[in-house]
Amino acid sequence: MLIKDKNCSAVLNGGLAALLLCALSLSVMSSKDVSAHGNDAKGSERAYNAYKLRSRAAWKNFLEPIPEQPDNGDEDRYLNRLNSYSKGLPHDENGLVDASAYELLLKAVDSGKSADFEVIPKGIDAGLGLRNPLAAFSYLMEGKDPHSFAMPAAPAFNSAWQAADAAEVMWQALTRDVPYSDYATSPLITAAVADMNSMSDYRGARTDNAVSSQSLFRGVGVGETTGPYISQFLLMQVPYGATKIEQKYNVPVAGNDHLTNYQEWLHIQKGGNPSGVTTVTYEDEPRYIYNGRSMAQYVLKDFVNQAYLNAAQIMRKFGSAAYDKNDPYKGSEQARSPLFGNNHAVDLLSRVSMSSQNVAWFQKWLVHRRARPEVFFGRVHNHLTKEAVSYPLHDDILSSASLQKVYAAYGTYLLPTATPKGSPLHPTYPAGHSVMAGAAVTMLKAFFNGDYVIPAPVMTSHDGKSLLPFVGAPLTIEGELNKLASNISLGRDIAGVHYRTDGDLGIALGEEFAISVLRELVRTYSEEFEGFSFNRFDGTAMVISK
Repeated sequence: MLIKDKNCSAVLNGGLAALLLCALSLSVMSSKDVSAHGNDAKGSERAYNAYKLRSRAAWKNFLEPIPEQPDNGDEDRYLNRLNSYSKGLPHDENGLVDASAYELLLKAVDSGKSADFEVIPKGIDAGLGLRNPLAAFSYLMEGKDPHSFAMPAAPAFNSAWQAADAAEVMWQALTRDVPYSDYATSPLITAAVADMNSMSDYRGARTDNAVSSQSLFRGVGVGETTGPYISQFLLMQVPYGATKIEQKYNVPVAGNDHLTNYQEWLHIQKGGNPSGVTTVTYEDEPRYIYNGRSMAQYVLKDFVNQAYLNAAQIMRKFGSAAYDKNDPYKGSEQARSPLFGNNHAVDLLSRVSMSSQNVAWFQKWLVHRRARPEVFFGRVHNHLTKEAVSYPLHDDILSSASLQKVYAAYGTYLLPTATPKGSPLHPTYPAGHSVMAGAAVTMLKAFFNGDYVIPAPVMTSHDGKSLLPFVGAPLTIEGELNKLASNISLGRDIAGVHYRTDGDLGIALGEEFAISVLRELVRTYSEEFEGFSFNRFDGTAMVISK
C-alpha cells in the first residue's frame, strides 16, 4: 500500500511523537513501494509525487505552533456587553442586549452546533437572522487552516484608539458628499483634518507626520497617498470579453442618510427591517466614484471579487511589461496561458476571495465579537442625552467636533449610515471586505509588476459625470493595488458599517492567508522561475519560491 496505515494506527493515542513517526513513514517510501502500487510504474510515481506534495503541505501546517488569539477583554469587562456584537437579539430601551440571549449566543459559538444557533431568540419576531456563524467552523483545502491565523486585539471600548476609530467614522459620514476633487479647499474637510490631528491615538495615513487633506481617510499601504483618492482600477474602462464597461454606478442623492432616529436605530438593533422612516433615493444618472457616498454605494452593492476581477482585466491590457519580473515566460520561446497569465491570476484571486471569508468569520465570531460603529454611537447618544446612563467613553471622542456637527444636523449623536438597514448581522472585526481585499490584491501582486507605471491615469470630475486626465506623480501598479484594497476597505467605513481597524488589520490578515496559499501552490508548477515576487502592504519585499 502507498499509505502505510499500520504504522499510523496508534496516532490518536500516541501524541505528537506518534504523529511525527507517522509523518516520517509517509515521507520515506521507497521506489519499491511506488512500483508495487500498480503495473504502470510511471503513473504510480506520478500518483506518489502528488500524494507527497499534498501530505507535506498538510504536515507543515500541522506542525506550526497554534497561535494565541488575543481579544480586547471587553466581553468580560462589561457584563452588560456594551461593546459586544448582539445585533438581531432582544435589547432593552438603551440598546443593551438581553443577558440570557447573549449567553445562548456564547453557548452556540462554543459548541459550533447548528441547533444551538437556532434557539438564540430574535429581538423581533421574524426578524433578521445572524449571518452564517457556522462559516467560522469550516475547513479549507488550500492554505493554512482558518483557525491557525491570529490578529491583534481590537481597540478596547474606553481606549483612545477606539475614540480615534469612531471619530474618523463619524467624519467619513459627515463628509460623504464632498467631492474628492474639493478636499484641499472644503471647510468640512479642514475641520475633519484638525479633529483627527487632535486624536491622541489615531493610526491612519499621514503626510509629513500629520493628517492632511491629501492623507485623510486613506490607507496606510505604500503609495496610497500619491495621486487621486480613488484607485485607477476603480476608474478606468474595464475590458470585459467582447465589450468594455465604463465604471459608472447608481449613486444616492446628497444627504440621503439613515439611522439618525433613535427609535429606528433601536428597531434595527433588534434585527428589524427598515420601517420606512428613510429610504434610498438615487441621482438621475450614474456617476463615477467621485465622493464618499458613491464609494460607499459601490461597496454596499459589489459582488464577491468584482473589484479585483476588473483590476486584472485592466492590467491585462497593459501588455507583457505589466507582468511580474519573475514571470517564467518573459524571454521564453513558449507562451504563457493557461498558467501565469491573466486567467491564472483571475482564478487564484477568486479562490482566495471566497475562502478568505472563512478566515475572517473565525475571528469575527469565535474570537472578537466586536460591536459595530452604529452601536458605539448609540452608546454615545445615550451617555450624552440620558441622566441615568453613563459609559466609560474616552475624552477624545467626547471632545470631538464631529459630535457637535452631527447633533446640529440630526438632533441625535447617532451615526448617519449610508443604508437604511445599517450594518450586516455579524461582528465588525475584522471586515470581511478587507480580508478579501488583502487576499485578492496579494494574488494580483504575485502576477503583475508592482513597479510598472500606469499609462494615461485619470481622475473624476467635480460632479462625477466624467473622467479627466491626472497630471502628477507617476502611479504604479503596486500603489494603485494597495489603494484599491483600501478604497474597498475604507469604503465600508464611509458607509458607516466598519472601523479603520477592521479594515487595515483585516487587509493584513487576508494578505497572510494569500501568502500561505502561494507557498503551497508554488511547488505545484513545473516551470522554473525564481518565485512569486511582490511587496507586502507595508513595503516588505516577498519572494515565494520553490
